[in-house]
Amino acid sequence: MKPSVFYGKRVNAQPHVRAPPEESEDSCLSDSAGSDEEYVPKPGDEESCSESDRSSSVRSSSSEEEVQDAGSAGSDGECVPEPGDEESNRSSSDEESNLYSTQENPNHALKLDQKELEQFIGTVLYMSVIRLPRSRIYWSNACRVEQVADVMPRDRWEEIKHFIHLNDNTAPNNSDRLFKIRPLIDSLLPKFQALPQDQMLSIDEQMVPFKGRSVLKQYMPKKPYKWGYKIFVLCDTKGLVHSFDVYAGKSDPPPGSQDIGASGNVVLKLAQVIEGSVNHLLYFDNWFSSLDLFVALANRGIPALGTVRQNRLRGCSFSEDKKLKKKGRGTLEEQQAVVDRVEIRAVKWFDNRGVIVASTFASAQPVSFIERWDRKQRRKVSVECPSIITLYNKFMGGVDALDALIAYYRIHIRSKKYYHRFFFHFVDMVVVNGWLLYRRDCDKMNVPRKKQKDLLAFKLSIAQALCMQGKDLSAKKRGRPSSDMEREFKKKQRRGPTKAIPTQDVRADAVGHWPQINSVRQRCKFPTCTGHTSFKCTKCNVHLCLNKNKNCFCAFHE
Repeated sequence: MKPSVFYGKRVNAQPHVRAPPEESEDSCLSDSAGSDEEYVPKPGDEESCSESDRSSSVRSSSSEEEVQDAGSAGSDGECVPEPGDEESNRSSSDEESNLYSTQENPNHALKLDQKELEQFIGTVLYMSVIRLPRSRIYWSNACRVEQVADVMPRDRWEEIKHFIHLNDNTAPNNSDRLFKIRPLIDSLLPKFQALPQDQMLSIDEQMVPFKGRSVLKQYMPKKPYKWGYKIFVLCDTKGLVHSFDVYAGKSDPPPGSQDIGASGNVVLKLAQVIEGSVNHLLYFDNWFSSLDLFVALANRGIPALGTVRQNRLRGCSFSEDKKLKKKGRGTLEEQQAVVDRVEIRAVKWFDNRGVIVASTFASAQPVSFIERWDRKQRRKVSVECPSIITLYNKFMGGVDALDALIAYYRIHIRSKKYYHRFFFHFVDMVVVNGWLLYRRDCDKMNVPRKKQKDLLAFKLSIAQALCMQGKDLSAKKRGRPSSDMEREFKKKQRRGPTKAIPTQDVRADAVGHWPQINSVRQRCKFPTCTGHTSFKCTKCNVHLCLNKNKNCFCAFHE
């Protein structure tokens, strides 16, 4: 065996450049994408780190507190994976990242585990809330953010970001443009599709902001972010995602369905998760609509409604906008047709301009009145509005609501790799979905809105819970006691040796505190109690009285 093969090449030897796979998309982006400089680990990087960076990246578990695991906030049994599924999905990312690191440099192992990956995602969520222009500033002495810098060192964070991977580059991809993120998509779709669905559902496009070079990049001038990756999303009126499909070219029809065009095939593919004949109503815009689509959905028991372009209505013509404008705002025309034994109604309504809406369940009646501003009269006037227009305006904005929620605290980690942008976008999508499920469960349990977490508090609780993975929860904090119980505990410590108790935030986080009967009876650790008990908190690891006369267990966790 050659020594160079066994021990690796020397440092002063010529670097070996590994050719990327034929269908790899790693090189699809240019330096003009406005990305941070990619961190490539080299031997001696840790030694070259400055003293200020080292001191700012030291782990500190004593200053961190555990919060409720917000990922389980929507705990109504709605989207619970099978035992072992979640662990296998999480482990795939760290395994593929470790494999990718070995492929890049056999002499340097990443050694990424599940807990460290969750900590990395937690820091990324913190960065989406605490926005700074560059990622390295979070560890700098001038603008150090302890929620990020205390979790892991800067160089380790950049190393994980550089090597994070979702699929094996050497595996056959069969010309799949989404090969890099295919395991992530296959992992998320079953969980989204298993969520209980509301009656009103909508399908629309979503843009993942991106301006670099990529064969997947699309341009949509009517979207807030005009350049980026396109995702077709099925969601309810509040923005809860039930299914999605990343655009990677012309879409084929689902198995057993007729080809009705690229846009119609997208709707049929996403509508596979909708149960027919259970009163679900589907809404979409004129990019998807066609008579063939309405017929295909009706045959599956899914009533639909959507705006339609005039050239897609075969044998159906309406008056021009000029004629309707002369009749005034609120003018409408309605036509009815039967296509393949499916009744379809189409209505053209003129407001500022004409719009055509078709449906298999709605019509123009009943007509309501809405207020519009009249420039000539300089006042608001009442305008007739058909029922089919009212329904469309009320229930079509689900994807727009999802975009707005994601845009509040979007992850803006820059990268030259396109699959990083998708990965961080799906993290944002999962957080928003979890918050909407949390709000749904709180409403079912009649929890007042004032006591419910908003999206910011919910995202921060997830970030803190992920960053606490692998940390010592019972570590003592320095400083003055923050409660009467801690003052009593300090007095008890002065009288003799005592067992440490968790901090106030850990005791009162209401996560995982369960009483357990222990075989050994010990003195109750509540400061003002002198009794003995066999009940023990599984999380705090302390004995507490729990009987009909004393309930130190509840008092300890208040």
